[in-house]
Amino acid sequence: MTRPTIRSVAARAGVSKSLVSLVLQGSPRVSPERRAAVLAAVAELGYRPDPTARSLARGSTRAVGLLLDDLRNPWFVDVLDGLRPVLHAAGLRPVLAEARSEPEAPRTFADLRVDGLVVVGTLPDLGLVREVAAGVPTVLAGTRLAPGDPFAVDVVAGDDEAGVRLAVEHLLTLGHRRLAHVAGTGPVGDLRRGAVEDAASAGGAEVVVQTGPMTEDTGHRAGRALLTRPDPPTAVVAANDAVAVGVLAAAADLGLAVPGALSVVGYDDTSTAGLRAVSLTSVDNAAHEVGRLAARRLLDRLADPDAPADLRLVAPRLVVRATTAAPVP
Repeated sequence: MTRPTIRSVAARAGVSKSLVSLVLQGSPRVSPERRAAVLAAVAELGYRPDPTARSLARGSTRAVGLLLDDLRNPWFVDVLDGLRPVLHAAGLRPVLAEARSEPEAPRTFADLRVDGLVVVGTLPDLGLVREVAAGVPTVLAGTRLAPGDPFAVDVVAGDDEAGVRLAVEHLLTLGHRRLAHVAGTGPVGDLRRGAVEDAASAGGAEVVVQTGPMTEDTGHRAGRALLTRPDPPTAVVAANDAVAVGVLAAAADLGLAVPGALSVVGYDDTSTAGLRAVSLTSVDNAAHEVGRLAARRLLDRLADPDAPADLRLVAPRLVVRATTAAPVP
């Protein structure tokens, strides 16, 4: 069945297309009789305005592309929870894609003529994002650019250096001096690794580093390697909560009690960290607030496309649970 159009509504009501448009826009310049005839035709034909066509006619799709690194990471879901209400309140429709499964998504968003783009998390390659950002207002949320990167784009993220210091200082206060860090890759991984090393050095502690993707498998492999050393660490700072869960699994494999023989701190304070069976001490990286501020920044960028690029860092906090305690003598 052919979808009814504004032309068919006009023909049924015996009026012009422009008058139908005025009625649909709620214009007071239409007589009650003609308004009634148009609304009757709309009801009879089951006509629904095409929001995409109307938006394109106005030069705007009212859509925002949301590109996530990995939908399996619960931290990204928390960011979305902060983003979407702000976008909806502004009359913008989020369109979601995952970079891992849809590597061409930035270009697809550009083809769809989205009004803006928010990139959530650290993508392996920002090449297409850089290309698209030349024509589409773009905000990076929950990631950082490498030092000296010339990409002039708005960034909203947690203050990773401050968060890592909270984690390391917590362990130092408990008395730990042999630390390990299972680090991630990319700008965020590098930033957190540097902050761990600096905080440990400032506190007179040793730190051993293992590096890999920020996944549970990485944490498990690195955990087994670290905990079977001749001088194993008494505490591990993980790049994120998924890595921390892998370290906890490695400790269980080796029969090591947590926090008796080993203390573990995660990062991001995802829903996983708060599960009773996990009860992971973790750094709350303010995911919801990062999402909210990223959405606000995009709205500001849409209102003023020529404003200078901005970096906004959100203060973290440490949530202490059952995986950290003083080292056993």
